[in-house]
Amino acid sequence: MEPSLAPEFPSSLEWLNLPRPLRMAQLRGKITAIAFVNAGSAWCQQRLADLVTLRKRHGEHLHVVAVHVPRFDHERDARRVMKRLHRQTLDFPIAHDADWVMWQHYGIEAWPTVVMLDGQGRIRERVVGDSPIRDLDSLFTKLRAEETPQSINPDPIELRRSREPDLPLRFPIGIAANQQYLYVVDSGHHRVLECTHAGRIHRQFGSGGAGFIDGPMELAAFQNPQGLWLQRDALYVADTGNHAVRRIKLSTGDVDTLCGAGRAGTPTEGPVQDPRAVALDQPRAVAVSPSNIVCIATAGDNRIWAYDLGDRSIRLLAGSGRMELADGEGPAASFAGPSALAIVQQILYVCDEAGSAIRSVHLRTRQVTTLVGQGAWQFGNLEGSRADALLQQPQAISLDGASPVLWVADSGNDQLRTLRLGGGEVSTISLPQRLHAPAGLAVVNGIVWIADTDAHAVLRFDPADGSLRQIPIGD
Repeated sequence: MEPSLAPEFPSSLEWLNLPRPLRMAQLRGKITAIAFVNAGSAWCQQRLADLVTLRKRHGEHLHVVAVHVPRFDHERDARRVMKRLHRQTLDFPIAHDADWVMWQHYGIEAWPTVVMLDGQGRIRERVVGDSPIRDLDSLFTKLRAEETPQSINPDPIELRRSREPDLPLRFPIGIAANQQYLYVVDSGHHRVLECTHAGRIHRQFGSGGAGFIDGPMELAAFQNPQGLWLQRDALYVADTGNHAVRRIKLSTGDVDTLCGAGRAGTPTEGPVQDPRAVALDQPRAVAVSPSNIVCIATAGDNRIWAYDLGDRSIRLLAGSGRMELADGEGPAASFAGPSALAIVQQILYVCDEAGSAIRSVHLRTRQVTTLVGQGAWQFGNLEGSRADALLQQPQAISLDGASPVLWVADSGNDQLRTLRLGGGEVSTISLPQRLHAPAGLAVVNGIVWIADTDAHAVLRFDPADGSLRQIPIGD
């Protein structure tokens, strides 16, 4: 059957980084990968990273076009979408398909989907899901081999360069605190900062350049780190871009790797002989139990793993790998984008970003229970009883040891919420200013520290008097 021509880009698309709309004719003469993605999806973020790699490898023979299709209501706002996409460096056209028009024209059914066009603009292949990058590379090589050399289209594609402002922080996410210091994951600068509570930087862990290097703090390197956990004299870091869990020894500042191979994958349960041989899939958060078990939330495979610091072994704590909200024991349960963790005694609390849910896992029995959340596709902005409350893409949680309250960064609604544990209600905290997609929380001695991620800021909230102020990190 003769391949069909790809439909023209619909006029309803909003091009986020082009001065004028793109036309299919401008893509002729090269293989083209059109990627239908969602900015908040872990699978889509990995697929975009894969396409960046392929562009570097085959740039003169390959066009890439990303089409963002919203999952949540707040993602219909193109400005918010571009903020989320700015967390990656993307050097190809990006369109915003707010009303799912192009999605329907191409008959797309799932994120991410990559539609491959030949040099004549005909649809040749579809790649659905988070298959390995080598599959995309092989497909490109196959199509390239079939191509007849053509002249390149004389109407070049010109990107409109946009970037975040030059500020001391760039998309801060993970945050932790103790009596003396505030620890901030400066994700966009690939580093972790140790600051005074007033914001003065005391130490920097990581060189500031993306990499995967252990050693002294000034030479070590992270890549898009996110989650953070402070346990006595160590900081545990979910080094998302390296698919690894790293540890910072606060006494010396040295960085080492607990587990992580620098590539996405599923670990083999059992003793860890070589930390760099253990593949994880986008770890977003870590939490350490009183019995020295490092719990790891991997958004790429929707699971929770347990690394034992004593015998250096790893095992599955919970999660089937399917992206859904399903309670049960261990692998019988399912998560939807676990992105943050909090722990008290034998209970691990999980923030399910894609599922707009808060879950709990009993560390001994491995029983998973949904505390807030009504289904992977049900979200909103509603406080009240746990059974009725609705969140929208929450991205951070934290516990105050002195109070039975779980704090929630309800990122999609730009709100700070609380869940009273033990059957209590979900409440919305009244703040003197709006938040901007907050993705990090730490509560210590009654003070709530907030990573106001899209505003590139750290905020200090005092529930006692309702004050909220920005901490001038590095100023």
